[in-house]
Formats: sequence, structure tokens, C-alpha cells
Amino acid sequence: MALTNNPQTIMQKSLVLPFKRWLALTFSLMVLLLVLDPVQLDFHVAGLLYVPGQGFIGEHNVFLETVLHRQAKYIVMAFFVLTIICFFASWKVVRLRPWRRQLGYIALAMGVSTAIIPPLKALTEIQCPKDLVVFGGGEAFVPLLGPLPGITRSGRCWPGGHAATGFSLLALYFALRERHPRFARVSMVFALAFGGVLSLGRMLQGAHFLSHNLWTLLIDWTICLVLSRVFLDRYQAIGTEATSYGSLTRLDYSSGKR
Repeated sequence: MALTNNPQTIMQKSLVLPFKRWLALTFSLMVLLLVLDPVQLDFHVAGLLYVPGQGFIGEHNVFLETVLHRQAKYIVMAFFVLTIICFFASWKVVRLRPWRRQLGYIALAMGVSTAIIPPLKALTEIQCPKDLVVFGGGEAFVPLLGPLPGITRSGRCWPGGHAATGFSLLALYFALRERHPRFARVSMVFALAFGGVLSLGRMLQGAHFLSHNLWTLLIDWTICLVLSRVFLDRYQAIGTEATSYGSLTRLDYSSGKR
């Protein structure tokens, strides 16, 4: 029986092409945000959440500050720690062994997705909406690529740090998409919804513009995408090649061809 189709080539194409398309789409959206600076949209949305003379409608809300801002992140942190524990336990626990690479990937992708935010905040020094003069603060607005005017202190509001807590869970989609596509899609919806809720909560408090959180989503998606390509896709391709080749070999032998 002739091997007309190389299983490795088929698998690699199924993984590489979506990766290239998703990466190109993500970078295109980033360039679009840079070229078409959404400042008007940002100010319009922020204006809807701001009451002159009182501040942002959620600025002093106990639920937003206590639950969404302070406590919600501990749920994700607990999951992150559990993932690390399971990763190291996979050397001893047989049932975890097949998931070792996925567990390591999830821990790494979540860690990088959240750890990259503070350096970017320090680098860009973008002010929060509530710090701007137009929203009752004392600072001048600075676009992402604009020069810093004579501000009295550095901003720490781009990209959205709290949103990264939720969007870092996008790693679950990439870890599950080959073995459990349905759960992968559910994980993606949950990560987007959770990150969106955290983003909205901080916007209601005047801590971020809408575009700040969109940037966080694009950055975290890119990190999860690239790391999945490096740590998951190539090994899944190899595993599929071995399984497919073994099946074809057994078929050849059953046909009497040596």
C-alpha cells in the first residue's frame, strides 16, 4: 500500500496555516489600533460612565473594588498555582503524565501574559481616565505614541493589568483544542467573558479606557498563540504522525505486504 499522503505534512499544515492566519490577523488589529487611534471612542465611552462633579459611577463602588478588583484575581492565581503543582506532580502521578506538556504550557502562558503588563505600564506611562483634567483629574491626556507633556507623575494604565488576569485564561483554549475541541471553545468563551467583566469593572471605576483593555486582549492572545506554537503544535504533529504511520503500517501488514 503506497503512502500517498504524508501524515506529518497534513498535520503540520493544519496547525501552521491557522497559526499564520491568526498571527497575521492579530498584528493587523494592533496596527489598526495604532494608525486609527481610538481616542474619540475611548473618551465617548468614558464620558458615558462619568458624572461631572461626582466622578466615575463605579469609582467608589464596594463590589467593584472589593470583589472584582481585589478578590477575583485570587481565583485565577489559585488556578495558576494548582496548574504548577499538577505539572510537577505529573512526574509521579500517572494520570497527569499525558497532560504534562499542556500543564507546563498553561502555567508559562498565564505567567507571561500577566508578568508582561507591569513593564509595559512603566514604559508607556499612560494616565488613567480619572487622572485626566477632562474627568476631574489634574493630568494632561497623552496618546500611546505621543510625547509626554509636563505631567506631574507617571501614569500606569496601559495596557489594562486587571484585564490580563482574565484574558490569560485564553491559554486553556490552546491547551485543549486538539484533544477536547468543545471544552477548548468553552474555555475561550469563559476567558473572554471573564476578562471582559474585569475590564468593564475597571472602566466603571475610571481606571482604564476601552482601548487599554483591547490592547491587553491582543497582547495576551499573541502570547498564548506563539507559545502554543512553540510548546504544543510541533509535538502534537509528531504524535499524530506516529499514530497515523502506525495505523498505515498495520494495514500494510494485514494486507500481506511486507
